[in-house]
Amino acid sequence: MDVAISVLDRSPVRRGRGAAQAVRDTVAFARDVEALGYHRFWVSEHHGVPGVAGSAPAVLAAAVAAATTRIRVGTGGVMLPNHRPLVVAEQFGVLNALYPGRIDLGLGRSVGFIEGVRRALGQDKDAADGFADQVRELRAFFRGDQVQPGVHAIPAEGQSVPLFLLATGAGADLAAELGLPLVIAPARGHRAMIDAIARYRDRFRSSTADPYVVVSTAVAVADTAEQARTLLVPEAWSTVYSRSHGVFPPLSPAEEILTVAMTDRERTRLDQVLSGQIGGTPAEVSDRLGALVADTGADELLISTSTYDPAERVESFAALAELAGLPVAAGPFR
Repeated sequence: MDVAISVLDRSPVRRGRGAAQAVRDTVAFARDVEALGYHRFWVSEHHGVPGVAGSAPAVLAAAVAAATTRIRVGTGGVMLPNHRPLVVAEQFGVLNALYPGRIDLGLGRSVGFIEGVRRALGQDKDAADGFADQVRELRAFFRGDQVQPGVHAIPAEGQSVPLFLLATGAGADLAAELGLPLVIAPARGHRAMIDAIARYRDRFRSSTADPYVVVSTAVAVADTAEQARTLLVPEAWSTVYSRSHGVFPPLSPAEEILTVAMTDRERTRLDQVLSGQIGGTPAEVSDRLGALVADTGADELLISTSTYDPAERVESFAALAELAGLPVAAGPFR
């Protein structure tokens, strides 16, 4: 796999540990990921979700950048409809001024998950409709173009902070139109992802850049396929539970989840979620990731795996780093 490999952490809350510990776990995990040789470490933006503590990506990215020295740090992503482009430009201008050459800005178009959250954010369901114009305005602030006469995004203006677009909604088409890198996951299935990537490459327009595709997926590496599946169960079950109950709960131990009295529909959904993820022995994972890269032509993989035990997650990422031949250095994970 001749591709960069990076990590996305949503700051999952683990039952019994709480949300405050979750964000501290993210910073500690970033140090481990850096020591393991990964290319980027990205954080996310979710509001009002009991099982996800990553609600302020600019703040958390600052903490991660301060705790690390080499790895690129960014967002997967800042949900631009929730913010004014000027403020986002200023925030990431400050970050890049403090940590030059290490900051990325991934952008998404999602709004609040429920009506109450959207109301608290001062948005409605239609807020995402202006995403394209917001991205253009944000990019103009970095370039120093006068979108608003006399308004400058200081210290962002003139700084080079790479922008990435998440393929939600028409994100792939917009990324192609603006000549920006694309971040995509098989949320609508593998075939739909392949088609979106092909369309992105075909429509890509830029005189200064080439198409760049970041494919995001969950990966677990263990001594046996069953152990790897067990690592993936906590987050997969929370995903299934959210579809049935409208809320993404804190992660629970896999051993408890597998004894829960699930409905037939829930068990089917759990199997479907797990089948869309990549888990197994090093050899099995290497084969499946190689096939994923071959199918998508990915330039980079963004691994978003979580599980209940933070130490087990680090062990899985260490095994992935080893099979990918990443330049592992002595660090906190040891």
